[in-house]
Amino acid sequence: MQEIEIHTEFIKLQQVLKLAGLIGQGSDVKAFLADGLVYVNGEVALERGKKIRPNDVVEVKGFEAIKVVCSEG
Repeated sequence: MQEIEIHTEFIKLQQVLKLAGLIGQGSDVKAFLADGLVYVNGEVALERGKKIRPNDVVEVKGFEAIKVVCSEG
């Protein structure tokens, strides 16, 4: 499982996908969402601006799952 470390309370879904290298631009996430390929904590995600918090798991069918973790400090 890939981990994305954040230094804030939350990060938007499109930012998680971009940091994980799954999309080139935030607007590219629309295709994933329209096809129902993105899950957050096991539920289909429909909003590219959805707030993802530490310990949330983002999954895109066909790719490694991504866990958001909080940095120490």
